Amino acid sequence: MKFRFLPIILMIFFLAVFTIFYQGLKNYNIYIPKDNITKKIPPIKIKTLKNDNEVRLDKIFKGNNFYLMNIWSSWCVPCKDEHKFLVELSQNPKLEIIGLNYKDNDVNAKNFLNQFSNPYKTIIQDKNGTIAIEWGAYGVPESFLVHKNKIIKKIIGPLNENLLIEIENIIR
Repeated sequence: MKFRFLPIILMIFFLAVFTIFYQGLKNYNIYIPKDNITKKIPPIKIKTLKNDNEVRLDKIFKGNNFYLMNIWSSWCVPCKDEHKFLVELSQNPKLEIIGLNYKDNDVNAKNFLNQFSNPYKTIIQDKNGTIAIEWGAYGVPESFLVHKNKIIKKIIGPLNENLLIEIENIIR
């Protein structure tokens, strides 16, 4: 007699488990970095790649200048592809390019810049990736156009010819 209810109890149990998992599939809980467009640059102290000096991040982006904050790494293949566009943008006197070296080895980063040239006015280090997350980055490469100490455009992925033209039109 006790075994007659066992199939019913098992069916109710499996139905409950199925319902819980099905409801879990409906929940969208993938991490999406916060959207920092038009947000002020935080006053974080961070080390530079050149000489390990600490600098406040909000002091790098000063005045009415346009800045392009580029998150890059020596191990990043798309970063190598976009580098020629950064070099071209560095020729524009209205724009200063700031590099955020993401989870990289200092020696490898310096070798990368020696091999491909250095378009950056300043390069800051992000050894553990927390600063990129503060900026709302998904990964590398990403770029942020900054004006008057505020982020005005976010570019996910490598720069290309179309984005180069778009950036130049914005800073005119």
